[in-house]
Amino acid sequence: MENYDLIIIGTGSAMNYINSILDSNPEMRVAVIDKDEPGGICLTRGCIPSKILLYPAELIREIETAPVFGIKLGIKDIDFLAIMERMRRKIGEDIEAIRKSLADNPYLDYYHESAEFISPYTLKVGEKALHSEMIFLCTGSKPAIPPIKGLEEAGYLTSDTVLKLTECPKTLAILGGSYIAAEYGHFFSAMGTDVTVIGRNSRFLPQEEPEISRLAWMKMSKYMRVITNHEAIEVRKENNGQKTVIAKEKDSGQELKITVDEILVATGRAPNTDILHPERAGIKTDIQGWIMVNEYLETSQPNIWAFGDANGKYLLKHVANYESGIVFLNAILKEKEQADYHAVPHAVFSYPEIAGVGMGEQEAVKKYGEERILIGLKFFEDTAKGSAMEIKDYFVKVILDAEEEKILGAQIIGPHASILIHQIIPLMYTESRSSEPIMRGMDIHPSLSEVVTRAFYSRLPPEHYHHFLKHIGLED
Repeated sequence: MENYDLIIIGTGSAMNYINSILDSNPEMRVAVIDKDEPGGICLTRGCIPSKILLYPAELIREIETAPVFGIKLGIKDIDFLAIMERMRRKIGEDIEAIRKSLADNPYLDYYHESAEFISPYTLKVGEKALHSEMIFLCTGSKPAIPPIKGLEEAGYLTSDTVLKLTECPKTLAILGGSYIAAEYGHFFSAMGTDVTVIGRNSRFLPQEEPEISRLAWMKMSKYMRVITNHEAIEVRKENNGQKTVIAKEKDSGQELKITVDEILVATGRAPNTDILHPERAGIKTDIQGWIMVNEYLETSQPNIWAFGDANGKYLLKHVANYESGIVFLNAILKEKEQADYHAVPHAVFSYPEIAGVGMGEQEAVKKYGEERILIGLKFFEDTAKGSAMEIKDYFVKVILDAEEEKILGAQIIGPHASILIHQIIPLMYTESRSSEPIMRGMDIHPSLSEVVTRAFYSRLPPEHYHHFLKHIGLED
């Protein structure tokens, strides 16, 4: 048996503080284990490769708007293989650099193997048994595959395997109506694919505010078919190699058949605990298999810590990075720092782009009561820059506690939403969470940043806000 002072499983966010750990503890024996390519899911098959693909898609959509401004442009050709190879090359270079740094590091042992617990604090890694009284579990997640009749026989793509494509499918069905579906629907439709998104929820992008979901559905339906409230119940492989998805409308039971070249399953993520077997180590998991942790990110087994996708709280790289710092403080520096999720930001890199931070309206009303909530709203087109860009219908929504003058949350749909939201995020990490700094500060004029500032000035009670949404067609 090999004994270590620290075992780390995962080479993504788990490695953020490895240099600090080794510098402060030069005699420490550390093992790093990862069955996959090094770098973590974000780099190898998640947010980084997908965003490399999405930028060309964004360019295509932007070029298509040129005639509005009196510019006649035409896209002669889209080299799908070149776009995919560029992504694979860039990712491959980073993976190799990380692999070399791990393999050449004299202060740690790198195991490119699968790990599973065989007892508390002891893991089987390849043919070896590894033991440590301190373990970091940053084991990531994997695509969740629904039990649809005929799906396995017909074959399908996931957000992992789609990155290996060399030819662009002419037709594509995406099962799922959330972030991955929105982003890959945007990408493939821009590449020229006829895309159909089939979501089981009654709303497209159901995690977003209802009015943002509705507007996103309206805008994105212009370049792909978006079907909601349908459950895929069967997939059949046709003689010509195509695949037919049979989906049932959840209310009426009426069936819909869609025949395509490829199917992309984008129905969420699942934990990797079936491989890790944490139960053998006395580590508790929830009903779905995510590793349960306390407010310090420690598992039910003392000195074993789980962060990133492994604990299932927020499957976002920036959350994993944040949590890695919490674990470093608690496990290595022996502090007692609680994880704080009051202002977790997110973005959907679709077209239009969507971003949000903190509470949604429903959560805010539930916690504080409707009488304490004010909602600010501003449309891009009502600013000089938005008007110059001919931006129609997109908006910023901010949610405030009227009693304490505190920002509770914000949502943006429109160009550069993922950038604009950062005007609000830092304010939510101040002690007061006040909107006063953004309201008193100077915005460059004209700039898109003005739409964020002005949203804080136009405050409405929820009742008046929703009356306005009905008036403009963003609410039934």
